[in-house]
Amino acid sequence: MRYWLMKSEPSEYGIDDLKRDKQSAWFGVRNYQARNFMRDDMQVGDLVLFYHSTCPQPGIAGICKVAKAAAPDVTQFDPEDKHYDPKSKPDNPLWVCVEVKFVKKLDLIPLATLRETPALAEMRILQRGNRLSITPVSDAEWEYITTKLVK
Repeated sequence: MRYWLMKSEPSEYGIDDLKRDKQSAWFGVRNYQARNFMRDDMQVGDLVLFYHSTCPQPGIAGICKVAKAAAPDVTQFDPEDKHYDPKSKPDNPLWVCVEVKFVKKLDLIPLATLRETPALAEMRILQRGNRLSITPVSDAEWEYITTKLVK
């Protein structure tokens, strides 16, 4: 099993939306490295830190798990969707998405807390210039967050 952190803007789709829906496709990713993580590395059963970004209080808001392996992201083919990509074709899709299933809502673990925690200093989300919406989380980082920071 691997661990991941996936960012979403709560104004677009937050942990409360996933809790309500129980399971959802993680569509709209348009970064090749993040796409490759979903396509090549994410497996059903992997656990995910659901991170709220681009909001007044960014941070880890919940836990979910990968429920379905990567498949073509249907939004890439819809000209009415903001994630439409005219270069992508149904017979050769550029973009994929996994489905995630709600596990647990957390008391928000703020970005500031993550930054001031020495055990998390190497965490990918905390590195300068990191803008990826999906990043791997090490076993040690997962263990620390879920045993020391989750209330």
